[in-house]
Amino acid sequence: MADKLMIVMVNTDPSNPSELGAPFFQASVAASMGYEVEIIFTGRAGELVKQGVAEKILIQEGQSRTAYDCIKEASEAGAVLKVCSPTLDIWGDNLIPEVTETIGSAYVISEAMSDGTVTFTY
Repeated sequence: MADKLMIVMVNTDPSNPSELGAPFFQASVAASMGYEVEIIFTGRAGELVKQGVAEKILIQEGQSRTAYDCIKEASEAGAVLKVCSPTLDIWGDNLIPEVTETIGSAYVISEAMSDGTVTFTY
């Protein structure tokens, strides 16, 4: 049985807030259950870890909960946030403090192919 959950956020569009809650909620739950959890940001979804972006995105209209609130909850639950290096070329390197590491494509492939890892993509 796998003991690690890797969530790769690549196609999630920050301009569509309805797409943002589930991956962070699942990361929080898995981390709370004792699983090792990584959230990898790359491509379009990489904009979420740029300072000032997620703080402005309301998850649901009429409520005050932001995408950044969800990111912080996942991080506080134990999920580790990483960004893929090509993402920095697109969105810059002014990242939220919850991002702990910059990784490359080889890391993502290696982890995704591991028997001990389950990979979800959004």
